[in-house]
Amino acid sequence: MTTAIPIANALSYVHGASSQPLLGETIGALLRRVAQTFPQRPALVVCDQQVRMNYRQFDAEVQHVAAGLLALGLEPGERIGIWAPNRAEWVLLQFATARAGLILVNINPAYRAHELEYAINKVGCRALVLPRRFKSSHYLQILDDLIPERHESRPGELQSRRLPALRELILLDEQPEPGMRRWSELRVLADEAALSRLAEVESGLDFDDPVNIQFTSGTTGAPKGATLTHHNIVNNGFFIGEAMQLTEADRLCIPVPFYHCFGMVLGNMAAVTHGACMVIPGEGFDVLATLQAVAAERCTALHGVPTMFIAELEHPRFHEFDLSSLRTGIMAGSTCPIEVMRRVVNEMHMRDITIAYGMTETSPVSFQSIPADPLARRVESVGRVHPHLEVKLVDELGHIVPRGVPGELCTRGYSVMLGYWDDRIRTAEAIDRGGWMHTGDLAVLDDEGYARIVGRLKDMIIRGGENIYPREIEEFLYTHPAIKDVQIFGVADQRFGEQVCAWIQLREGCTTSVEELQHYCRRHIAYYKVPHHIRFVDSFPMTVTGKVQKYLMRETMERELKPAETVDG
Repeated sequence: MTTAIPIANALSYVHGASSQPLLGETIGALLRRVAQTFPQRPALVVCDQQVRMNYRQFDAEVQHVAAGLLALGLEPGERIGIWAPNRAEWVLLQFATARAGLILVNINPAYRAHELEYAINKVGCRALVLPRRFKSSHYLQILDDLIPERHESRPGELQSRRLPALRELILLDEQPEPGMRRWSELRVLADEAALSRLAEVESGLDFDDPVNIQFTSGTTGAPKGATLTHHNIVNNGFFIGEAMQLTEADRLCIPVPFYHCFGMVLGNMAAVTHGACMVIPGEGFDVLATLQAVAAERCTALHGVPTMFIAELEHPRFHEFDLSSLRTGIMAGSTCPIEVMRRVVNEMHMRDITIAYGMTETSPVSFQSIPADPLARRVESVGRVHPHLEVKLVDELGHIVPRGVPGELCTRGYSVMLGYWDDRIRTAEAIDRGGWMHTGDLAVLDDEGYARIVGRLKDMIIRGGENIYPREIEEFLYTHPAIKDVQIFGVADQRFGEQVCAWIQLREGCTTSVEELQHYCRRHIAYYKVPHHIRFVDSFPMTVTGKVQKYLMRETMERELKPAETVDG
């Protein structure tokens, strides 16, 4: 995929040299080219909606949705929010907004009134697309709190004191609702005049135009709106697909959420840039629906975070499904135990599965393994640097550290976002004068250019002056036969500053004790890395995308431990 240029002085700097040039086209131009090349190839299958489209049909539907949006009076550069789970309309809107010069704003389907209000007002959404409900979220009831006068409004004339920029509500439902348009109306609005207007708008678009805003799920402070361009997303999707060796013959099962980069870039864009088929099992992740989709649609690729793959492997009906069509996919989001990876390769037939690393602000992938990498490399590392990107690891003074020494991962290149929407201060904090995006992740580069993520700067534990990287201890504890999953983090301690804490999920039918685990650790790792506090839990607090929220665990433990003084174990 890339060649990591060797550095004579063995500093932690790599550049993804590549003979494959960057794609210089907008998302709309890309889709048109792919649809002309593979008109009859399947483009989109949405199992629970019974939707099937080939690329010719998909391109035509995107065109009509784009024209319909412009016919509403939306202007290029304006923002339109999508507050919905995985549906066919989400994918169509992703490509239609890009074609119409609009900026799609991804809104987490789990957001409630306060979070929704913040997101819409932060970026000034002119329109919002939504279903009636998803899981426990009753969207229309939530909107009633924000737009109490909605039932007296006509479509396009919303008046809301709390959402002053919002003018249009588009409902993903055919049942009428006062003050809201139905999704099907967009096609009706796409008349000859609207299509002519669309052609005019498209001719003036540039691949460096902003096309997408995604809110980062920070653990402190208000969410930031990472603003991405056509160039960011098209190229990252393309090179992700290249690492997976995708072709038009592939069918990619995407059970991860679209509102996050994993779904819309590693999934949708990776598929479309290669003429592959997007297969959507359902609105949200469901183990059985995913297994059924892979088997029924003969999917060749599957995405997921490690907990998704674990859930699939351990489902009681797992062996009923023929998954032999699978070849590749991406596992990302958190550490994968090597035993889980072996089972994915052997029992799910995913011999070419890859590992990817990145962040929303870099479109998102910076490192990815390839099928030729040994299995151990695909577990111990996140692969090598992506094409056309630079990465360096720096210390607290900003100096590049030697190979093998942990440092903050910084990346530079086409993938770096334009910035945080309407937030120059936090943009300047993240992207320095040299154009380097500071990720906040601690990594180690080896002599061959493979990267290991050893933690977050804020997650690094400093116990009595010793720097401790949680991932190292997690990897070790995965070797214990009773442990299914583990998370390591630091908690405040009066004597040592911080102590190591472990939250552990045990395998079904297995038992152990705090004392046994501490003894196991003392036999194999340095005394200061042995978890001082151990809790056995049934689950970890997680985001919708499957990322573990260690800060919530830390807060829980520190509340629990506050009355008692900690002592060294």
